[in-house]
Amino acid sequence: MHNKPYTTVKRLVDIVGGAVGLLIFGIPMLVAAFAIRLESDGSPFFTQERVGKGGKVFKMYKLRSMVKDAEEMLKSDKEMLREYVNGSYKLKGDPRITKVGKWIRRLSLDEAPQFLNILKGEMSVVGPRAYKPDELEYQQEKHPEATYQIKWLLTVKPGLTGPWQVKGRSEIPFQERVKMDAQYAQRKSLLEDIKIIFKTPRVVIKGKGAY
Repeated sequence: MHNKPYTTVKRLVDIVGGAVGLLIFGIPMLVAAFAIRLESDGSPFFTQERVGKGGKVFKMYKLRSMVKDAEEMLKSDKEMLREYVNGSYKLKGDPRITKVGKWIRRLSLDEAPQFLNILKGEMSVVGPRAYKPDELEYQQEKHPEATYQIKWLLTVKPGLTGPWQVKGRSEIPFQERVKMDAQYAQRKSLLEDIKIIFKTPRVVIKGKGAY
């Protein structure tokens, strides 16, 4: 159901949140980018294709936490690739993550460039996880029962933070994660957003599920 007042206020919150986020995290982000560049070759920033509202694919900005040729390294190692896919597109103890990368992931600083996506209107401060196109395709084949939840979570913009992040991040299996995201989309409200925003700093500091 379209809720114009909610949509309008949420966009205003996103614009303010995106601007404030860049002001607060701008310097730490540049320091992290400098550290990344010192440790490994390649740009400290990169983009990934993610699925947004209505199934529209967009380029999500991130700080690089892995070695320069991380994707090629994954594709060339069949065992690692299988573990990655079966682990809901995550690897515990991922050998591709750099020393600086572990630090910025622990603090979720690698996600800070997404404030630009928020200002562009591709993401929100709060929303479902931004899934990769191939991840959604694979998971729907593996879990066809999740198709209903996926349709719902794609009715809203993905978020920098959201229900999945404040309740465990990468420790939450895909089926439970999309259920949380779908429930968020169905009952979306500013009060729910505020609750998630206030829970996020504590989760980031604890670093639970950040890998």
